[in-house]
Amino acid sequence: MSKERKFGLGRGLSALLNDSDEAMPNRNAARESSAITDNPSAALGSISHIKISEIQVNPFQPRFEFNEEMLTELAESIKTQGLIQPITVRQFGHNSYQLISGERRLRASKLVGLTEIAAYVRTANDQQMLEMALIENIQRENLNAIEVALSFQRMIDECSLKQEELGQRVSKNRSTVTNYLRLLKLPPAIQASIRDSKISMGHARALISVDDLATQLFIHKQIIDKDLSVRKVEELVRLAKPSEQEAVKSKKDDSISFQYQKIEDDLSSKFSTRIKMKVQSNGKGSIEIPFLSDDDLTRILEMLDW
Repeated sequence: MSKERKFGLGRGLSALLNDSDEAMPNRNAARESSAITDNPSAALGSISHIKISEIQVNPFQPRFEFNEEMLTELAESIKTQGLIQPITVRQFGHNSYQLISGERRLRASKLVGLTEIAAYVRTANDQQMLEMALIENIQRENLNAIEVALSFQRMIDECSLKQEELGQRVSKNRSTVTNYLRLLKLPPAIQASIRDSKISMGHARALISVDDLATQLFIHKQIIDKDLSVRKVEELVRLAKPSEQEAVKSKKDDSISFQYQKIEDDLSSKFSTRIKMKVQSNGKGSIEIPFLSDDDLTRILEMLDW
């Protein structure tokens, strides 16, 4: 059975945790300056053995789902080899702690039936708690893209960080942070597919550039049904986008009434493609139904009972 892998903390997390001797040269002084010193067995900056029943989960945990099979494997490793890397907690009161990082290790230890667990005891405010949990999980690279995006958004909202500052915290460039945040603009169905690994980040980035919701959802369905490659999706997206000349002409001709606009929108939803109505002053007009491929044309013709 494989041992639990050890991971480097990276500059962001190690700085927050003050792990280095340089960051905390006098641990006794740190203990004396702490407001909470009731439990001598949980000295700040040291590794202590804490009752699992006294540890609360981290309310800022960015991971929403834990793979049960991987938890079981980790539990077996802990049972055989012991806990290799202690968890990290902050003291929350007398004989009360709150988890900062290591929820998988804590859960696996509970599965084994342990009553105590080795832990680093740190001081941390809510902002640091959120940052630590996020940074640790991203460095382990096992969050799905939507969890990462939601965590980034939380740091921006709750820690008042700009995207560039956030990038520095998590060692990502600004464009990477922006690409993750843009995922949250996608409709829920597509976000769920990203979360469940049904489509990749490459697919998602291509879909983001589609302005029309109906077309976006249609291409998303094609990805799932036909296992389309990212390159094929990018091709469909290019076909779905009007050219610059068409866009200008459409803007000039976009003078239909609210009633016709409603019909246009309803038809677009029904056919999952952007329907275009052209209505003349005498009441005559036409309806244009674009298609993205031969298969898309077949789908539309079937809907028309052709």
